[in-house]
Formats: sequence, structure tokens, C-alpha cells
Amino acid sequence: MTEDNGYLLDNRQTEAGERFDALAALFDATTFRHFDALGLAPGHRVWEVGAGGISVPLGLAERVGPDGQVLATDRDTGWLTGVDLPPNVEVRRHDVGQDEAPLGPFDFVHARLVLVHVKDRDRALRAMLGALRPGGVLLVEDADPALQPLLCLDEYGPEQERANRLRRGFRALLAERGADLSYGRKLPRLLRELGLEGVEADAYFPVTSPAGDVLEAATVRQVRDQLVERGLASDDEIERHLASVAEGRLDLATSPMISAWGRRPA
Repeated sequence: MTEDNGYLLDNRQTEAGERFDALAALFDATTFRHFDALGLAPGHRVWEVGAGGISVPLGLAERVGPDGQVLATDRDTGWLTGVDLPPNVEVRRHDVGQDEAPLGPFDFVHARLVLVHVKDRDRALRAMLGALRPGGVLLVEDADPALQPLLCLDEYGPEQERANRLRRGFRALLAERGADLSYGRKLPRLLRELGLEGVEADAYFPVTSPAGDVLEAATVRQVRDQLVERGLASDDEIERHLASVAEGRLDLATSPMISAWGRRPA
């Protein structure tokens, strides 16, 4: 099943937890490097938008310390509740594409791999900016699947060709649900248009890793029914692909994750 609001990857499915763990293994080091470089410090108040799993809220909580506060929001907080979170982390249900922003001001606002899936991305960005204090930092990290559309960069055999064909099917499903497959590259311009100062951006692009294998298997299982129903893949193709992934025979790349940041004028 998929959620009725257009999101393809439903957090209520068991594969979501596997995806969150894999995304943490792939991208947490990059995200935390940006936190440290951008001056996240003890005592800061932070809004983590679309938190998903617990790894980023925990990384933020460690950096802001007991005198700081982390507000971790998501449309579905199932993976954030029922776990042992430190007292400086608050979890709240919130849809950044529809709901009013939580009361600020925040010293730091962060969203990772969220806005590409949000229908009203412009509204979400404005809400995030509006919650910042003057001089506060906005860090947005999002994928750009159109910038690098291949799953297997070295398409040298039938297994790799099949993997890339399934990736094209997945991208088609994302586009049908309103995802902007070239969103990541737009972030620097969008932040400047919002009036942020000192806008910069970089990108991280995993080419092959065990976490990438886990992410691919969980994602394909999560959207398997939609791929088959839409005629984008057969059950046999999916089974063969999952077997290739499980046996470690493929070098699986992710879409580049573009990180862009700036400060609200003081």
C-alpha cells in the first residue's frame, strides 16, 4: 500500500526502517560534517524536518547538548516513538508541505531527502526560513536523480542492464507522484531567491557500498507491487535483480545528494 497523499515510499512499511538505516550509513557522515562546519553548537535550538529515523536527531542532540533542544518532525513519527531518545529531543507529527511551521525561532533548520517528495516545495522552504532567527542557518540536502539516472554506472552485462531498467521504472513512479527529479541542483538558486546570505552547496555521490545494496533491496521490495502493476517490471525481473543484489554482484550507485546552505540575514 502507499499513502493516499501521493508519497511513494510509505514509512509504515517494514522496509522503511531498513531504508532509514541504509541512508544513515550512506549520508550521516556528510550531514554531520556540515553541522559542525556551519557552527551548530551547545545551546542551539534546532528543527529537524522530516526526520524519518533516529540517527540525525541523535546527532543533533549530541551537538546542542543538554541546554539545547531538537524538534524532530515528520508526517509519520512511528520510527521516532517508542525508542530511547535523550530529553532534549521532542518528537512531533507535522507535514512541512501543508502545516504551519512550529513556533521558533530556531538557530538551525535542517531537512534531508525530504523536499524532493513534497508537492508544495516552495511553501515548505518558506516555512523553514520563517522559523529561523536572524542569523540562523538553513541546511537543505536533497537528491537529484536526473543528474545521475543510472543505478549501475558500469553497464557491462545483462544484470546491470536490468538494474538500470528497474531504476528507470522507479524514477517513473516518483515522477508520477509529483517528485521533482532535478530538485537538488536548484537548491542554491532557491535559497538565494529566499534572501539567504552566504549560500554554498556541495554534493556527495556514493558509487558502491554495502549500505547501497541494502537501500536498493529495501526500496525495490517497497515499490514492487507498483512496478508490476504499471508494467514497468515483471515479478521475474524483480526476483532476478534482488538475487543479484543479495549476492553482491552489482556496484550500485545512489543519486547525488546535494547539500545547500545559507544564513537568514541578521
